Amino acid sequence: MKAKTQKLKAKSFSIITLFPDLVAPYASSSILGRAQQKKLITVKTVNPRDFTKDKHNTADDRPYGGGPGMVLKAEPILKAVDSLGKAKGKRGIFIMSPRGKQFDDAEARKLAKSFDEIVLICGRYEGIDARVKKILKSKDISVGPYVLTGGELPALSILDAVARHIPGVLGDANSLEHTRTAAEDTYTRPEVFTYKKKKYTVPPILLSGHHAAVESWRGKTGIKKK
Repeated sequence: MKAKTQKLKAKSFSIITLFPDLVAPYASSSILGRAQQKKLITVKTVNPRDFTKDKHNTADDRPYGGGPGMVLKAEPILKAVDSLGKAKGKRGIFIMSPRGKQFDDAEARKLAKSFDEIVLICGRYEGIDARVKKILKSKDISVGPYVLTGGELPALSILDAVARHIPGVLGDANSLEHTRTAAEDTYTRPEVFTYKKKKYTVPPILLSGHHAAVESWRGKTGIKKK
């Protein structure tokens, strides 16, 4: 009797960003674009500037206590999240921050299993008014021990990594790296490739048709994803 496959629930992604034009091209391309066409996921961007009151659509201001740079104001971000409406299932809200928990593939699988909706808030400048995190009860999350200009790249990384764990997004479940042995080196046609008069060949083991031997070779040259 076959074991039941656990249904992964993360389907809706909302990205709160001052620069939606940075997000849209990537989110609508390739695998993510096809996943949206198949209605496996939805990706929405919301601009906090749309919820400002002044003619300049000001979403940031000087930090209290002095210091360099500007801080994103709380109200526009909170209203942007409010505009999403009532959560249709379990909603997780995360702020992109280099001080957050380190994101990895295990965390991507966890988010995919844990939430129906994922909201990713992109910071800019010197950060976001701390009251946003307190009010939304959100969590900080980081894609690496470094600082970027804004949270859009981290948000796209998380979107991409989590979406891969939603059934049907990749088409072939075997494409998920954590389910197989991934070799450090991979090859494709032609078998012999000549560059600047020097020939580069594919390892003979990969041409042998011996699947067990190939898997053994991959195990020695790569790592097993957890």
